[in-house]
Amino acid sequence: MVLLAGVVLLVVAVGLLAYLVALYNRLVFLKNQCDKSWGNIDVLLKQRHDEIPKLVAVCEGSAQFERTTLEKVIQARAAAVGATGIPDRARAEGELSAALNRLMAVAENYPDLKTTAMFTQLQGRISQLESEIADRREFYNDAVMVNNTTVESVPYNILAGYFGMHTRELFRAADGDKSDVEVKFNLPK
Repeated sequence: MVLLAGVVLLVVAVGLLAYLVALYNRLVFLKNQCDKSWGNIDVLLKQRHDEIPKLVAVCEGSAQFERTTLEKVIQARAAAVGATGIPDRARAEGELSAALNRLMAVAENYPDLKTTAMFTQLQGRISQLESEIADRREFYNDAVMVNNTTVESVPYNILAGYFGMHTRELFRAADGDKSDVEVKFNLPK
């Protein structure tokens, strides 16, 4: 009888341990999925950061191009490169996207610049990167949503709290991304 009780206790203990390991492994998987999703965004952000100085240089070549617009792009890029942590980087990258949108809108006022092959190529490349970044942000937010739901659900929340696993912040659009960019055309009267 004692042997049977011991075996039952052992089976229950092993079953409980296996259950806790499965819960923990799920939390680790979700954490790594969020990290991977952000890493995919990070690769594209690096590529965009590499293209911006080229775009600024081409715009500076246009003698009349608005210096303040270029300075805002340069400052936003520096802030994005220097930002640490996903929430700060997301905010800084959103501001950089808004600055780039303003630069592209201002470029409409410079027909000579728009016909430059290098400008057109860089504009297309940055637009392509922006589109890919938007797609990756969606994947990141999906991974974060699954992570957050799991981390806040019973019984995962107990284990997550014990191992220091936490919810993640969703990638949200910056305020500048939500407003329309004003486009002015200098049409002859």
